[in-house]
Amino acid sequence: MSDTATGAVVTGFGAVTPLGTGADALHERAVAGESALHDGLGSCHGFRAVDHLSRHLVRRTDRFTQFTLVAADEALTRAGWTPGDLPYDAARVACVIGCGLGGTASFEAQGTVIAEQGAEYVSALMVPQMMANAAASHLSMRYGFKGESLCVASACSSGAQAIGTGLRLLAAGAADAVVVGGAEASTSELVSAAFRNAGALSPTGRCLPFDTDRDGFVIGEGAGVLVLETADGAARRGAEALGAVRGYGATSDAHHLTAPDPGGGPAAEAVTQALRQAGTAPGELDYLNAHGTGTLLNDRLECDALRLALGGDALARIPMSSSKGALGHLFGAAGAVEAIATLQALRHGVAPPTAGLRRPDERLGELDLIRTARELPGGDRPRAALSTSFGFGGHNAALVLSTPDRGKATA
Repeated sequence: MSDTATGAVVTGFGAVTPLGTGADALHERAVAGESALHDGLGSCHGFRAVDHLSRHLVRRTDRFTQFTLVAADEALTRAGWTPGDLPYDAARVACVIGCGLGGTASFEAQGTVIAEQGAEYVSALMVPQMMANAAASHLSMRYGFKGESLCVASACSSGAQAIGTGLRLLAAGAADAVVVGGAEASTSELVSAAFRNAGALSPTGRCLPFDTDRDGFVIGEGAGVLVLETADGAARRGAEALGAVRGYGATSDAHHLTAPDPGGGPAAEAVTQALRQAGTAPGELDYLNAHGTGTLLNDRLECDALRLALGGDALARIPMSSSKGALGHLFGAAGAVEAIATLQALRHGVAPPTAGLRRPDERLGELDLIRTARELPGGDRPRAALSTSFGFGGHNAALVLSTPDRGKATA
């Protein structure tokens, strides 16, 4: 497994999550077993957009875009990029940000305005604020990216598929670097009511992936952004590779709008594709960051699909956890934030537990579920991990990530 297996290295990443602003807060608090879930939500309570962005920009953006810009600022600073001084031709830098629902807060606020005050009072900024591609657009304007810019909207796999799309743009030679990620800010009562009435939301306000007592997911919010470059491009500019995206696989269930394929075949195929592209065998995986929503159906079918793709013996030996016990379900941001959590675990050699997991469900089969922070093995080869994402609409996505070296953590 070489650093150039896919031609993509990660030179920067940043995050805004319920655990705090910054990718280091995400890792440190998750490893400590902390949960940011309160009153049935995973909200970014400590985040104030005006602490990071101009008031002019804050007034013109929805919360999901604000998350994206702050996460991107961290990612690009890590990568050594600055506005107006890009390390590549601006026309060769692409931007792909996934989002499942878009600016629901802006839409709901203006719905109240038209109902209470009349159509003439509706803000002309509503559509630019709520459109799901707004985060990618604002990010490209902020940094002057003039390559392809788009939004991947595939529900809860959006963030992972945005990373995969960026990987493919690099592989096709359509860009020299791609800023990728996912964002979501849909913790409103309206969205909660819809999921509650669908029977997906936890009635107890807890998110307990893989636990016997799990009863649904909790809505979270946040964003994760990564900078992907070719290995050669990063080396030419002297950039340090913080990790690598080695493989990506994606399939569709073609079964049901909200229920996963009961056989798990398409989800398993996405994992198989990612491993094949990465040149990674199941036994080489040091960690598995599962989609793990905490619903009875998803956890069971995901475990079935993983067992089908990896083999029962291999799955039983791979340390596995879900970030959603600490963060809630970040929808379109989940895949990107969880990819960053996975990279951080590999870099620092410590994998986080599933927050709140107390009684692993034996009906899920033999699994190595992490209940307290777990040290990951070192060695001559890079550490490697699998991150999975599944979304309404039958979207399945899998990423194989790794350290670029022997696993040393770098600032």
